[in-house]
Amino acid sequence: MTGPSPTARTGRRRQEITVARIAEMAGVSQPTVSKVINGHPGVSTATRRRVEELIREHGWQRRPERTEPAAIVEVLFQALDSLWALEIIRGVDEVARAHGMAVALTDMRGRHSPHREWIDQVLTRRPAGVIAVSAELTDRECAQLASRAIPLIALDPQGEPDHDVPSVGATNWNGGLSATRHLLELGHRRIAMINGPADLMCCRARLDGYRAAMDAAGVPVDPALLRGGALYVEDGRAQALALLALPDRPTAIFAANDLQALGAYQAALRAGLRVPEDLSVVGFDDLPLALWADPPMTTVRQPLAKMGAAAAGLVMTLAAGDPPEHDRVELATSLVVRASTAPPAR
Repeated sequence: MTGPSPTARTGRRRQEITVARIAEMAGVSQPTVSKVINGHPGVSTATRRRVEELIREHGWQRRPERTEPAAIVEVLFQALDSLWALEIIRGVDEVARAHGMAVALTDMRGRHSPHREWIDQVLTRRPAGVIAVSAELTDRECAQLASRAIPLIALDPQGEPDHDVPSVGATNWNGGLSATRHLLELGHRRIAMINGPADLMCCRARLDGYRAAMDAAGVPVDPALLRGGALYVEDGRAQALALLALPDRPTAIFAANDLQALGAYQAALRAGLRVPEDLSVVGFDDLPLALWADPPMTTVRQPLAKMGAAAAGLVMTLAAGDPPEHDRVELATSLVVRASTAPPAR
């Protein structure tokens, strides 16, 4: 994904550029350029792309005195139906409130990208900034946000974050490493991993951490023990049932999040196995349900609220016209050992 240039992102213009000059370079009228800037229809796709490219190239910004940003932080979620999302919202809201701002939420209902009308609605609202959580915006959408001086922050981006778009994440590789190393130190060798979608960078990093721990211990990774699915209880249960049905079943399962791990609990119960006596389980996130589980779940704590707060802090910095200290912020994960892991049964 190609994002707006650092010049556009911070609201500085490389040189004084006007709508009239953009129109002249694009070979169109000023009203046409205005339609593109404001996200209005009535402009051909080719013309819109040409104008947006010129706006991005020359770093044009709407004069702030003409249109003040709304006191809103826009948060775009791939899915809102989880405690994971609520923790991020809590962090964003804490910073937004401190700056006298409200939080607006958009649920993409599992989609990777927002619906077509979203960008027009955001341009109309003109928030102080946009936080895209595990969401992918098009070049055009990034350019349109930049043209209105609306900062964009990526939180847990799907792919490698573009350097022009500041991003916030966690040390997912280290989390996967510490979870797997814990199981290895308990004596497990048949360690399965139920991962999330392969296109999510955080899930790829957790799998790489798992592989690194196994490799460092000299334990071969059995491909039959690697499974993947959506980050929900149902997929965790289905994949764990398949793993537990293997002739040489795993003695431990590391899941890519707590919901999948809870699904592994359910699969163990259905298979007549006990956690942790017959099967150790490790999750990822440390949501409240990890503590409520029976037995309480060993998991990798991801500082979700702090990640939301860090993303909101970047919005405030950029909205003030200041460059961020770092384009990429990674917060530390930590292993929380509870009662769902034990040495393998002999």
